[in-house]
Amino acid sequence: MHSLPSPPTSVSDSRWKPAIATVSLGTASLHPITAKIDAASRNGQQGLELFHDDLAELAKALRSQAHRSTTRSDREYERDAAHVIRDLCAERDLRILALQPFRHYEGLIDPNHHKERLDELQHWVELAQILGNSLFILIPSSFLDPSEITGNRDRIVADLAQAADLAFPVRIAYEALAWGTYINTWEDSWDIVRRANRPNLGICLDTFNIAARLWADPISPTGRLPAKADQDLQASMDRLVREIDPDRVMMIQLADGERVDPRSPFLYTPGLPTLLTWSRNARLFPCEEERGGYLPIREVADACLNGLAYTGWVSMEVFSRTTGEDDPQVPSEHAARANRSWHRILEFLEGKPEVKLIT
Repeated sequence: MHSLPSPPTSVSDSRWKPAIATVSLGTASLHPITAKIDAASRNGQQGLELFHDDLAELAKALRSQAHRSTTRSDREYERDAAHVIRDLCAERDLRILALQPFRHYEGLIDPNHHKERLDELQHWVELAQILGNSLFILIPSSFLDPSEITGNRDRIVADLAQAADLAFPVRIAYEALAWGTYINTWEDSWDIVRRANRPNLGICLDTFNIAARLWADPISPTGRLPAKADQDLQASMDRLVREIDPDRVMMIQLADGERVDPRSPFLYTPGLPTLLTWSRNARLFPCEEERGGYLPIREVADACLNGLAYTGWVSMEVFSRTTGEDDPQVPSEHAARANRSWHRILEFLEGKPEVKLIT
């Protein structure tokens, strides 16, 4: 079996290092990646999850500045954009942790579609190698229609093993989305990672996806599943602590969910699962109860971080309708909220006194 080089040493003596997903700082088409990098750096973040949309938008801008007669491909401009982003982050002492999301990969029934996704994955591997030495590519579980993907567990395991082998030594993290067609719990994703058994394949745990699947119901008048959900969530967290190898956890993502009016139009997008439309429009940073946060995020975060004795990167991954506001202050405002949230969750997890925030 391949041997995997060790990631660089920690940039901090803390057990956990704060990061943020670029999607949490604004919509790619409205808020340039340069503004997001600056906002993250000014507000105490040490790492970035880079969303491909942000890289692609920069690549489009670079193409628009090029000579009209150029015949260079979109992928070549994306590689140029990766170099620019890498340099911008290095200047601000930000580490790029992940490139994501590589959607709708595993279980594809059409072999030609599977081949196309592998070709695209090879391009992402090249981007990852430009962006840094230790980042991973995140593959979320597919939520395509059952007519397009199989739920055969052996096939899904084989697909993830193939992705890891193609990407090596670049790492791959697999994440269960709460609305995934077949893989929608951490137990499902951990089973896939464990069975695929590749040294560069691990798991990403997301507090929103865990709580949303086991506890929440945004279209219920109460916003949650019946009372038994408390017991189910606690039992799942007990299993998580017992079963997951923390060395295989590549990152913990933090987000809460907003209690919304069950009649909110965005919850009822034709053809999309309710948990997906809620997630895209109404996530919050942890401990933002004043904005309507209500999921049992503290309990999930405690299991993932303290219970697992996890050490490493903890990233704020918040999708929200507020990131789509056409206001240049969005990146700064969201980065400041993430900074406040980070210290609030630290106070809970570590019992630390309130820390003076970066302004």
